Amino acid sequence: MTYIIENANLLKNDRLEQNSLLIKEDRIDSIRPSFERFSYMRVNASSFVMTPPHVLFCPQFPSRQSFQVMKKFYIDKLITRGSTMFLTYVEIDKEYLLRPVYNNMKTALLNSPIDYTIGVKIPLRLLTTSFLIKCKRAKIPAIFVEVEDEWELKEVPWGWLREAMFPYNSPLIPVFVAETEKQRIQAEVYWQELLYIEKIPFIGHELKENVPISREDLCKLGIYPVKSGLHHGGEVSYNLYLKDDLENEICEKELFMQLNERLLVTVHKGMVIRAGKDVQFRPGFGEYVVIKTPAFFKVN
Repeated sequence: MTYIIENANLLKNDRLEQNSLLIKEDRIDSIRPSFERFSYMRVNASSFVMTPPHVLFCPQFPSRQSFQVMKKFYIDKLITRGSTMFLTYVEIDKEYLLRPVYNNMKTALLNSPIDYTIGVKIPLRLLTTSFLIKCKRAKIPAIFVEVEDEWELKEVPWGWLREAMFPYNSPLIPVFVAETEKQRIQAEVYWQELLYIEKIPFIGHELKENVPISREDLCKLGIYPVKSGLHHGGEVSYNLYLKDDLENEICEKELFMQLNERLLVTVHKGMVIRAGKDVQFRPGFGEYVVIKTPAFFKVN
């Protein structure tokens, strides 16, 4: 089906830009100021703010709970928050457990109504060349590393690890387990400085639970622009928020904080999965997103 979403207030770089989108077979064929000479069916979106759907970080996913518990989690923590994809992880403390534990999580998520991808969380001692090679072969897009203090980071053979990660280059993401806030801050500063010097792909801060992942971090993970984008050739997934006539500048974080009052519609791959308070729960409609190349695209 081909149609036009006209007068859409697209949120880009915290500013609203009015454009129209030509939709063909659940893909965005083109984005222009208008399509005056086209005779396709039109949908007027001038009363809304259109944003890409959120990608949330969900480390505490109830994968071992009953279907009803998981369904409630999908609806309450993801779909009603405007998310059409989430990132979670499995915890590994021994290298040989990587494949079975990872596959078990993929099996548990087969009924997911929205898209997902899976990382791994490991203690720092498991950050070895052999483990990184296994992650690279399995195309695991995110490696969460528990960091206690800055001193243990100095003992890691970063040069060997950099070679083992290449060319897939999954970013390392810190999970600080320091005893005090001062130690955590010191470890975070050292993490950023050290990995930048060593030219290791990394995210410099912890990801916040059940909060949208920033565009910059989505690029490092390789999720954007495959997901969470409104661009030529992209999939038809978006959120519609109620527009205030007085506003012309607003950031995505502010909209997310106001979602209970303002989020009206969520579309996932051309299908409406949330309209007002009505949620369409479609088990298995989501897919495991394979990240081909992390950090291939960079935010300007």
